[in-house]
Amino acid sequence: MNIQQSKAWAVTKERIWTKDFVLICLANFFVFLGFQMTLPTIPLFVEHLGGNDQLIGLVVGIFTFSALIMRPFAGHALETKGRRFVFLLGLAIFVLSVGSYSFITSILLLFMMRVIQGIGWGFSTTASGTIATDIIPASRRGEGMGYYGLSGNLALAFGPSLGLLLAGVLSFTPLFLICAALGLASLLFAANITYKKVEPPRKQAQRKWDIYEKSALEPSILLFFLTVTFGGIASFLPLYTAEKGISGIQWYFLLYALALMVTRTFAGQLYDKKGHQVVFIPGAALILLAMLLLAWLPNSMMLFTAAILYGLGFGTVQPALQAWSVERAARDRKGMANATFFAFFDLGVGVGAMVFGQISHWFGYSSIYLAAALSVFISISFYLYILQKHKKANA
Repeated sequence: MNIQQSKAWAVTKERIWTKDFVLICLANFFVFLGFQMTLPTIPLFVEHLGGNDQLIGLVVGIFTFSALIMRPFAGHALETKGRRFVFLLGLAIFVLSVGSYSFITSILLLFMMRVIQGIGWGFSTTASGTIATDIIPASRRGEGMGYYGLSGNLALAFGPSLGLLLAGVLSFTPLFLICAALGLASLLFAANITYKKVEPPRKQAQRKWDIYEKSALEPSILLFFLTVTFGGIASFLPLYTAEKGISGIQWYFLLYALALMVTRTFAGQLYDKKGHQVVFIPGAALILLAMLLLAWLPNSMMLFTAAILYGLGFGTVQPALQAWSVERAARDRKGMANATFFAFFDLGVGVGAMVFGQISHWFGYSSIYLAAALSVFISISFYLYILQKHKKANA
């Protein structure tokens, strides 16, 4: 056996699909399913309570900003209090807050509970991604994160469509109780994971404002400009298609998620073998094209085409950026690296929802997706700048 063959044998020996990896995927699936069911129905709920597009943007946006603020605290707690404590606490807060929507009768109360849900979401998703990186062998991290991401993508495949379907036949009270029950199922799976023990932090100079991991900044900023697009889709696409009389919004989310799953099966492996240079530009270009199609949107077929392109693009880029964020961080900074990554994810969605709410108020829904296309173009430009900077540094 030559050296290359022995290395290949060693890699295949490192298993990804262990008991703990299956449990973290199941926990991630159920909490994401509960969350995704609320994604297209919260705007409808705000309308039901008497709100307009601007209030929809605020209600959606405040959730992501609340999660954003919590992520640095979650990152520190993961390295001091442990993975189990942070994950279970976040899931419990998520269950209680989503369940409370069943009894809310005013936008002010909904606004307050969205803040609390954001706290639970910030803790649980930061912990979940960190736990997954603990479990996955380092040599197969890109591939493993792709499979882990599939659990969220499966939830995305069914969650929005299921939420819209139930909203059509049930009142909002049982709908949100079902979402809370799915979060409870996630909590039960999470309780059975064997968690990594907290390691003593390295002795180093303490930063007064330790709220991010520097090594994760570049991929996280790239992610921010891409997830701005998601704020426009999650908050306003159901309303946009209804205004244009285009049917099939449920199929949009299903096709998007299926395309995500297809790319997850190979994009992570491409990243492990070739690096982010191979996956970022093609993936971002597909997202850009999808935004332009949504701005045009003449019929249902174009809606479905945009869904597939967006899913292929985001499914290619997101796991690569997450693996890039974590791999360069020190062992005792993996939690903070994940916190930084998801903080920029939240910031993009929140900024997108709030800014696009105002844009739609001034210029109409189609202008949202032109602005989103511009954001993707900025991300591509920044990526080319990063490549040039690294090339000069290496030279």
